[in-house]
Amino acid sequence: MSIVLLQLFNGLSLSSILLLIALGLAITFGLMNVINMAHGEFIMIGAYMAYTIQQLFQKFLPASAFGWYFVLSLGVAFAVAFAVGWLLEALLIRFLYGRPLDSLLATWGVSLVLQQLAREIFGAPNVAVKAPEWLEGGLAVTADLMLPYKRLFIIGLVIVCIAIIYVYQYHTRGGRNMQAVMQNRGMASCLGISTRRVDAQAFAFGSGMAGIAGCALTLIGPIGPTIGTNYIVDAFMVVVLGGIGKIVGTIAGALGIGVLNTAFEYSTSATIGKVIVFTLIIAFLQWRPSGLVTIKSRALD
Repeated sequence: MSIVLLQLFNGLSLSSILLLIALGLAITFGLMNVINMAHGEFIMIGAYMAYTIQQLFQKFLPASAFGWYFVLSLGVAFAVAFAVGWLLEALLIRFLYGRPLDSLLATWGVSLVLQQLAREIFGAPNVAVKAPEWLEGGLAVTADLMLPYKRLFIIGLVIVCIAIIYVYQYHTRGGRNMQAVMQNRGMASCLGISTRRVDAQAFAFGSGMAGIAGCALTLIGPIGPTIGTNYIVDAFMVVVLGGIGKIVGTIAGALGIGVLNTAFEYSTSATIGKVIVFTLIIAFLQWRPSGLVTIKSRALD
């Protein structure tokens, strides 16, 4: 029973990581239909913000305050990634709407630039971020089952992020405007909504969520300029499997991939398990190209 519970927790933990990474992409790609290959670099920005805040706390503040650096890092990571995303949208993305191939190539070039910029600032070798003391250790469920606090924190962070996105989309003016623009840009513009401002806000918000994901990834292992590249394929896989344009589908896709990947890795190996999961996803998309959850609409365009 302990082994079964541990595998379920590992699957849920992996799902939460995949979901946290894919939430920002679900907005920029799923809702805005922009293939943002630089999404991984916004994850990198969030990770390096956690490292920077850690260094500042260690240098300028007493050791007793060190435990609070990670909480501050989450806000800083969101703010910096949000600002960089807004700038990127204003300078480049705004000219590429409706041109998916061009956006793919352009954002891929941006990702290379950001990676090189990170190497110039922080160096090419990976760096480590020390978790605060209150995230060390784990919760003892049974004598043979220990749930790490770091993983539990990431799961809780994902729940909070989903709640924030839900409140933003359905209970704020900006979120409702964003949905209106994505569903019918022409009609939303006729009703007085500034589609230009909504595009910038949506892209920046998705970039900020990627920054939070990068900050959380520092709890798992060392970070480097290519940390986002390691997760970008998984992020697109989650969004496409869940269904483009639906946050609920992204959640379902992350849960399915995480649980299946953990189960196959336990019964076979990490490599074989990954191959099996990719094969199942390809087969599923052949049968249901629109993904798990689709947008119901009377329009055929």
